[in-house]
Amino acid sequence: MNVLVTGGASGLGAAIARRIADDGGSPLVLDLHPPKEDVPSVQADLADRQCTERAVHTLARGAGGLDAVVTAAGIDSCGRLGDVPAEDWDRVVQVNLLGTAAVVRAALPFLEHAPNGRIVTCASTLGLRALSDATAYCASKFGVVGFSRALAIELAGRIGVTMLVPGGMDTAFFDGRDEQYKPGSDAQLNKPEDVAAAVAFALAQPPGCEVREMVVCPSREPSWP
Repeated sequence: MNVLVTGGASGLGAAIARRIADDGGSPLVLDLHPPKEDVPSVQADLADRQCTERAVHTLARGAGGLDAVVTAAGIDSCGRLGDVPAEDWDRVVQVNLLGTAAVVRAALPFLEHAPNGRIVTCASTLGLRALSDATAYCASKFGVVGFSRALAIELAGRIGVTMLVPGGMDTAFFDGRDEQYKPGSDAQLNKPEDVAAAVAFALAQPPGCEVREMVVCPSREPSWP
């Protein structure tokens, strides 16, 4: 199984790529940075649609096709709307939402020819529940929720669509933030490997069976329900 993973060089994306390889599949990584593992990869900025499209085509053709896509890449820029630079705010939406759409759009012709094509999009608990000082992230992830649900209807019977809704994870995602926007020392965060296992489960469903949506979060997740 050839699975294209965006954000596959670190965090959840890297955990998903490792799980795919462990399960006997072939991860193909699209990321702004090169992955640590020796896997086929292309560096691309998801905020650049044309660059993203070329990267997807390059990886898919090099692998002889695609069986699935997992859009795990994501960024954030915390702060009050008036305090976050407009360029940073826009980039969150460009990467998280428009980048997701660009990857899926570019991958569709390849997935159409797969015997059991799958798409897993990565939303967030903050795509279902709003939070102050997170307007960019919430806007982008609420958008991914709507995109994923509409896409599932559009592709029903042709390509499986799963929307992953993860809660907080123990990754570098929170690095570089102001302290007020970092999880507290007592925060309970999921291991990205555990969330990756849920993605692997969705990808392993037989033809005609789909996991449409799944929330995977720590048992004491403060942003859910």
